[in-house]
Amino acid sequence: MTLCLARLMATCAVCVGTVVPASATHVDVDLALVFAVDISSSVDLDTAKLQRESHAWALQSDDVVRAIVANHAGCIGILYFEWSSNGRGRTILPWTKVCGMSDAAGASAIIAGNGRVEGHGGDTSISFAIEQSLRLLAAFNGTASRKVIDVAGNGTNNDGPPLATSRERAIVRGITINAIALPAYTRGLPYDLTDYFADRVIGGPNAFTIAPKSQQHYAGALRRKLVQEISEMRRMGPYGNGIEFSVEPVKTIACALDGRISQRRHDIAVRFIRPC
Repeated sequence: MTLCLARLMATCAVCVGTVVPASATHVDVDLALVFAVDISSSVDLDTAKLQRESHAWALQSDDVVRAIVANHAGCIGILYFEWSSNGRGRTILPWTKVCGMSDAAGASAIIAGNGRVEGHGGDTSISFAIEQSLRLLAAFNGTASRKVIDVAGNGTNNDGPPLATSRERAIVRGITINAIALPAYTRGLPYDLTDYFADRVIGGPNAFTIAPKSQQHYAGALRRKLVQEISEMRRMGPYGNGIEFSVEPVKTIACALDGRISQRRHDIAVRFIRPC
């Protein structure tokens, strides 16, 4: 009777569209996902807004919600925080359980409406972003089949602890680090971070990075990225195109839709996506 009542209460919470904090449920989730989003001095207010609104839009897209409910538990836990230099970070959305469209919409509203609107600054400490994400994942009050740190940024690590050390801390815990690079030429930065993120940042099971062609493609790239992260692990391309990713230490390249899929060998098989 108690178990049935608990399930009924959880179901009703979803039906009325409330956002259920993961810490309040103690129910297993398929994925515990930290969005670690760069707001350092190289990210202007418009770009910061682009990141928040794109994450909010992608999270409540039909494709992402279908991926969430299709998994074993049918729920994920998400947290969104913004970071810049070492020690500078702010949680926008605390741990929240998302089990359907109403939950996704509620979480998205918080992400879109609670970001930075005033002055900003600071260096770019990806290592701090990873270390803080590890602390936040350790504070997740529940169990998750998988844990992922989702780094979004537009620069290389130039502050804080050594990036390789922070990255290794995550990998040895079985935590995946994925990344999305802000489009090239955002604020006039004429470089593509895909290779840097692929070589220095991402790691862990099925890690990948994606670099959209332009700001107009950013939200769509996030949506595809989330579907890949949320879906159960399978040896398929992130677009569902049937491309196999071998674990051999060789590099293979194939164009798929609007991105290049390439395979590299780091600690494990790694794939990354960039414009063809």
